[in-house]
Amino acid sequence: MPAVPVVPTVPTVPAVPCADPLGEPFLRTRFALPARPATFLRRQRLVDHLDQALGTPLTLVNGAAGAGKTLLAADWAAGLRSPVAWLTVEAGDRRPGVFWAYVLQSLRACGAPASDAVGVPVDASGVGRGLPAALAAELSARDRPVVLVLDEYDCMTAPEVTEQLAFVLRHAGRGLRLVLVTRTEPLLPLHRYRAAGELTEIRAAELAFTPEEAAALLELHGLSLPVDAARALVDRTRGWAAGLRLSALAARESADPELYLKEFEADRSTVADFLLAEVLKGRTPEAQDLLLRVSVLKRFCPGLADALTLRTDAAPLLAGLHRENAFVEHLGHSWYQLHPLFGEILRAHLRVRLPGVEPELHRRAARWLRRSGFLPEALAHGAAADDWDFAAGALVDDLAIGRLFTGLRSDDLAQLFSPMGPEARSPAADLVRAARDLSRYDLDHGRAHLRHAEERLADDALGPADDTSRPAADAPGPAAARLSCALLEALAARLTGCPPQVEEAAEAADELRRQVPAHLLDEHPELTALLLTHLGSARLWAGRFEDARAVLTTVAGTPGGASTVLLREESMGHLALLDYLNGWLDRAERKALAALSEAERADPLRPSGPGSGSGPGSGIERLVLAAVAVDRHELGRAQALLDEAARLPSATRDPVTAAGRALVTARLLLARGKARAAVEAADPAVSTAVASPWAASHEKLVASAAHLAEGRPDSAAEVLRGISGDQPVCAVEAAALQLAAGRPRDAVDLLDGIRAEGPTGPAVAVGAALVRARVAEEAGDTVTARRLVAQALLDARRERLRRPFLGAGAWIRPLLATAPSRALAEGWLTPGPPRHGEQSRRGEPPRHAGPSRRGQRLRRGEPLRPEPLPSLLVAPELSGREHDVLERLARMMSTEEIAADLYLSVNTVKTHLKSVYRKLAVNRRGEAVRRARELRLL
Repeated sequence: MPAVPVVPTVPTVPAVPCADPLGEPFLRTRFALPARPATFLRRQRLVDHLDQALGTPLTLVNGAAGAGKTLLAADWAAGLRSPVAWLTVEAGDRRPGVFWAYVLQSLRACGAPASDAVGVPVDASGVGRGLPAALAAELSARDRPVVLVLDEYDCMTAPEVTEQLAFVLRHAGRGLRLVLVTRTEPLLPLHRYRAAGELTEIRAAELAFTPEEAAALLELHGLSLPVDAARALVDRTRGWAAGLRLSALAARESADPELYLKEFEADRSTVADFLLAEVLKGRTPEAQDLLLRVSVLKRFCPGLADALTLRTDAAPLLAGLHRENAFVEHLGHSWYQLHPLFGEILRAHLRVRLPGVEPELHRRAARWLRRSGFLPEALAHGAAADDWDFAAGALVDDLAIGRLFTGLRSDDLAQLFSPMGPEARSPAADLVRAARDLSRYDLDHGRAHLRHAEERLADDALGPADDTSRPAADAPGPAAARLSCALLEALAARLTGCPPQVEEAAEAADELRRQVPAHLLDEHPELTALLLTHLGSARLWAGRFEDARAVLTTVAGTPGGASTVLLREESMGHLALLDYLNGWLDRAERKALAALSEAERADPLRPSGPGSGSGPGSGIERLVLAAVAVDRHELGRAQALLDEAARLPSATRDPVTAAGRALVTARLLLARGKARAAVEAADPAVSTAVASPWAASHEKLVASAAHLAEGRPDSAAEVLRGISGDQPVCAVEAAALQLAAGRPRDAVDLLDGIRAEGPTGPAVAVGAALVRARVAEEAGDTVTARRLVAQALLDARRERLRRPFLGAGAWIRPLLATAPSRALAEGWLTPGPPRHGEQSRRGEPPRHAGPSRRGQRLRRGEPLRPEPLPSLLVAPELSGREHDVLERLARMMSTEEIAADLYLSVNTVKTHLKSVYRKLAVNRRGEAVRRARELRLL
C-alpha cells in the first residue's frame, strides 16, 4: 500500500497578528488606497477598461514610472462593491514569509480574513505548501470574489513567491481577482492567460493622456490651454502623466504659462529631477553609461549602441531597460528609442558628465550607420559631428546626390548641408555645394564649385567616404564622383540653354554608369531619371521634338517610387508641351492633367528646384493647360492657370518653362487685343547660350500679329522671315499672318514647305485648311473654300479649337453662314444646342479647377462647367489706341476725361470712338461696351 504523503503542518499564531514574521509591526499605509490629489483627473475610458478585471482572474496595469498606474487603480478600486485588498509591495517582500504575511493582513484589512486553518507564516524566509493551498481553497469557496491589488509589483523578483502566487490564482477560481500594478513584466505565464481570454491588460500606450485629457488636467491646475497647444505638449511628453502634472505645476509659477508649456527646458525642470531619480540613478554604471551615450540617437539597436560604448553588452541591457519600462521604447526588429523628454534630459546630463564627447559619439554613429546601409541617418550624424567631408563623401559615394533635387525630402537634405563651411575641402564637398547652389538656380556659384570639384578630381581619386564606411568590394571609387559631376554638368547646361553641353554630359554619364556597382544604380533610380529629364528638356529646347519625346517617355515610364515621382510628373509636363507644340490640344491636355495627378500623389509639401518644382505640379503642365485654354477661347481659365504657374519657383528660371510661359501670356494678351503688351510678354527674359527655334518663332509670330493689329502689314511680313516648315504649328500661323498682310504666295509657300519631324495634330490641319480656304475664296473658288472651312470645322470640333476661327477676319463669315458649316459649328463655336455626343466631348477631359478640386472631380468623372461661348464668330481688329479708348469707355469716363488721360485732343478721341462704333456695329457707348465684352475684347 503506497505511503500517504505527509503535509507539513503550519505553525499558527493568534488569528489577528500585529506583527510580520520578523516581529516588526505591520505598516498600515501599505494596505490603504493611495489618496487622489485634488488635481486628479478621472479618465472614464480607463475605468471602464478596468471594470473588465472583475471578469478575468488576472489584470495587468503596466507602465513606466509616473504613468498614472497607481492612481488609476486606486480610483477604480474605491468605487467597487466587492472587497478590495490593497497591498503596496516593497523590496523586503521578496522573502516569501514576509510577502504572505502582508497578503493575509491586507485581506483582514478589507474585511475578508482567512480562517485559522490557513494560519500565518512564522518564518520570514519561506512558507510551506500548506498555506497557499489552504488560502486558495478558502478563496474558491467564497460567494463574492476578493479583488487583490498588488501595487509596485515590479519590486517582486523572487521566483518562489511568483510560483506560489500563480498557484493560489489558479486554484482560487472565481473567488480571487488579482490586479498587478507594475513597471515590469511579471514572471507569471501571461501568454497562457492571454490565450485563454483570462487576462485584462492596460499598458503604456493606453495610459498616455490624449490632448483632450491633457487640456482637462491643466484646467484642474488652473491653466487654460487650447487643445492644439495641449496636443503639442502631449507630443513632447508622449502623454506621460507625471510629465504633464510636473509641467503644469511649474507653469503655474510662470508669468506666461502657455509659453512656458511650449518652450520649457526639460533638463532644468522638476521633470528632469523626477526622471533622473526614478530612472537613471538606480541603474548600474554600465546601464547609465549606455543611456547617456545613446541619447544622441533618434533610434538605436544593440550593435549601434555597442559602437558608442565600445562594449558588447548593449543587447541584454536594452532588453532589460525596455522590460522595466525605463523609458526605452521598443520599435521592433531590435530597434529602440528613448522617450523624447528622457532623451532631452539625458543629452543635457551627458554634456555635464562627459563634456566634449558628443561629437565623437556622432562620428562613431555616422560610421556604423554608413557601414550598415543607413545613409540618411549617417549623414545626419556626420553633420552633427561637423564631419562634412565624411557626410559629403557618403552622399556622393552612394550615388545619392540626386536626392538634393528630387524625392520628398530634398529640402531636408539641403537644410542638413546648409551649415557646411569652407573647412570641408574634399571634391565631394564641392560637389554638394554645387548641387545646393544649382538647386537654388544660383548658376554662377554652382558652376564655380563644380569646376573646383573637377579640378581636384583630376589630381585625386575620390575613394569611399571613410576607410571603414563601406566594404571595399562595394566601393565605387572615383567613378561615383565623376558621375555626380556629369549629372550637375547636365543640369547647369540645361539651365543655361546649351543643348550640346547637355548631350556631352549625358554621353560621359553613360560611360561612367558602367564603372559603378549596379546595385547602387538600382537603389538610386532618380540619378538616371534626372539625367534623362535634363537631356529631354535640352532636346526640346533645341527643337528636336522626337528625340526629346523618346527620353522623356522613358522617364515617364520609370517604375513608381518616391524618389522619381516628381521627375515622372515633370517629364509628363514636357511631353504635354511637345504635344501642344505639334498641334495636339486634346493629347496635351490629357498629359498635363496626368502630370498634375502624379504630382498630387506625392507629398503636397513639395521641395523646390530644377527637376522638382514646388507645390503640386512643376508649373509646365499648368502652362500647357493655359495654352490649350487660350486656343479654346477660355480666357478666364487661361489667366487663372497662368497665375497659379507664376507662383512656382521654376516658372521663370528654366528656359523651357520660361519660354512656355512667355508664349502663353503673349497669346492670351493677343486674344484680348493687347498687342503691345503681348510683344513685351513674348520675350522669355532668360539668357541662354543657344536660341530655341520654336521659342524664337513664337516670339516672331507675336510681333508680326502686333504689327498687323497696328496697321503695318509690311513690317508684319518682314518679322516672319526665318520661320520655316520645320515647325508646322508656327508655319501655319505664319502663313495666316502672311495672308493677312496681303502676301498669299508666301503663305502658300510656307504651307507647302512644312516638314514635320513626327505626325502633326489637328491644330496644324485646321490652320492650314483655313489659310488655303482664304486663298481659294480670294481667288473666286468658293466651292473649294467652303469645303476647306467645313473640313477645318470638323477637325477643330474634336479639339474645341476656336481661336483660328475667331481670329480669321471678316472673310470667313459668309462661309460659316452656310447650312453645313452652321451645323458643324453649332454648340461649340457658335451658340446653340450641341450636336449629339458633343456634350461629352466638351466636358471631358475636365477642366483644371485647382489640384484638389480638379482631382476630386476627375476621380468622380464629373465634367466641369464650360465657359460661355462667344456670341459672335469674329472679333473686329481694333488698333492699340482704339483699344485704349474702349477700355476707358468701359470705366464710364467722359470724352474729355479720356482725352486728358491719354494726352489726346477731344476731336481725336471722337474719331477713335466713331471707328470703334463702326467696327462693333453699334451706335452708343453702352452697346459698345456690352458688345466688346461679348467678344472678349475687355
